[in-house]
Amino acid sequence: MSLGPIDIRDLSLEEVQALVAELGEKPYRAKQLWEWLWKKKARSFDDMSDLPKAFRAQLAERTVLRPLRLVEEQRSQDGTVKCAFKTWDGHVVEGVLIPTPTRLTACISSQIGCSLTCSFCATGKLKRIRNLDAGEIVDQVVLIDQLAQKYYKEGLTNIVYMGMGEPLLNYANTLRSAERISAEDGLGMSARRITVSTAGIAKMIRKLADDGARFNLALSLHAANDAKRDRIMPINEQNSLTELKDALRYYTRTLRKDITFEYILLRGFNDSLADAQELVKYASDVHAKVNLIEYNPIDAGGFGRTDTKDAEAFQQYLDRKGIIARIRRSRGRDIDAACGQLANKNEPAFKEGERVMKP
Repeated sequence: MSLGPIDIRDLSLEEVQALVAELGEKPYRAKQLWEWLWKKKARSFDDMSDLPKAFRAQLAERTVLRPLRLVEEQRSQDGTVKCAFKTWDGHVVEGVLIPTPTRLTACISSQIGCSLTCSFCATGKLKRIRNLDAGEIVDQVVLIDQLAQKYYKEGLTNIVYMGMGEPLLNYANTLRSAERISAEDGLGMSARRITVSTAGIAKMIRKLADDGARFNLALSLHAANDAKRDRIMPINEQNSLTELKDALRYYTRTLRKDITFEYILLRGFNDSLADAQELVKYASDVHAKVNLIEYNPIDAGGFGRTDTKDAEAFQQYLDRKGIIARIRRSRGRDIDAACGQLANKNEPAFKEGERVMKP
């Protein structure tokens, strides 16, 4: 049973072609419409200026186009920009523009909230409301790219699915959005510039391999033994490190692609020499490189940041053991835009009730 007009961006090209034929238009109109949706970044049917008015009216009667709206932006002292986006149904989700001397990166979200409850992450303390559609994920890239042009006079160079939510629990929309971002008849970015980060769902990592995913994969590891990882990442109880290792090996063999481990250094918890030794063994088994991440305090997080000298010693140990590792410095911390800090602390979220915390 239909629940109302379909979002036109949920349709495949073949379905768009069928709709155009059903409305009595010539086949070439389907290509024009498709380009307006994904390449020309139309935000309404009225924007589609080379389509006949009557056709646009028919489209508006049969379908809807529901773009995200940028409703708030905050700029950090280091130039990072945190964005609050509002969805058509009144929810709020965040994304971040991260500038460095060599890159302009969009950190985008895949879900409104998150269900994984990782103890070091502010997003995990929000309730999960729903998945974002592929179009809503692409909209974040479009709107953040506009901010990159506004503030830095250049377009985005990289996309990371490291914002709110677990991308592999929104699998279909994650893959479709990445395809639309990289497609020639989409945003035209290189798939090599896109990284999807997962907390670790073994069966979905295998599915990525089977589906021939073209983007890069990062795994949020944060501990290389099950006892510690269970404590901070409940998902590990159903996806043990052994299961993940098997899935990651399958992924790397199938796609002939390397992976990256994200590892937040938590003072006194996972930053000792013994922890480094465990990480070396685990990373060596799957030929992974490692991003060491500075911990960013969150409300009631219960963790502290590893001292700089200890973080550097940890990194140097990995390097001596043949593991490529770098320390990823936090950016946007002063506006709660750094890794693990996205928690809808913005005025639109408070107005919409999105700051409903889990008990």
